[in-house]
Amino acid sequence: MQLEQNLLEAIEKIEKARISVDRHRIIKLVAVSKYSTKEDIQELYQCGQRAFGENKVQDLETKSKELEDKPLEWHFIGTLQTNKINALLKIKPFMLQSLHSLELATNLQKRLQRENLTLNTLLQVNSAKEESKSGFMPEIAYESYLKIKEECPNLKLCGLMSIGAHTQDLKIIQKSFELTRSIYEKLEKEGAKILSMGMSDDFTLAIKCGSNLVRLGSTLFKR
Repeated sequence: MQLEQNLLEAIEKIEKARISVDRHRIIKLVAVSKYSTKEDIQELYQCGQRAFGENKVQDLETKSKELEDKPLEWHFIGTLQTNKINALLKIKPFMLQSLHSLELATNLQKRLQRENLTLNTLLQVNSAKEESKSGFMPEIAYESYLKIKEECPNLKLCGLMSIGAHTQDLKIIQKSFELTRSIYEKLEKEGAKILSMGMSDDFTLAIKCGSNLVRLGSTLFKR
């Protein structure tokens, strides 16, 4: 099966990158299924993959219902709009990886508190400082993390998420990853455990820069 081969090749690359820098670090793989079908997800599930990511609430709702008989771990990785909060919380995903603003944090806290729910969350950092990306600017990420942790107790902050710089220049991409890692290292004493960096085009570099969670889409689902 093609997807099984893709998964095995991705795991091999992840392991090679991991061992080259820290053989004791555990790397989590989230399969980004936003352009994939229920059948594709089932195929990877049969190969042992359990964590999947979607970037649209409607797609997450549809696929999680279609596959509710499977013990899947759903991650929301897209930009969450305020008017989609209620729909997302009904799905009860394992994690929101893209907490991108104080306003979103406040709105989520209100809904979570009202429903007596909690939500695992990663603070999104725009380390590349690109207008096309959401997230906190790196200069305020640390303080914002602590503010949200104090004022939004129903949001269970677990670490940081970042997207590498949109360029072919590996040095620039590496610099953006290293900047996120430097913030993460300061937050480890505050309980941060997850550093989500790296997608299909740059995940091995992200691992070498400290990532312990990668988000792979086309690498896994290509036919």
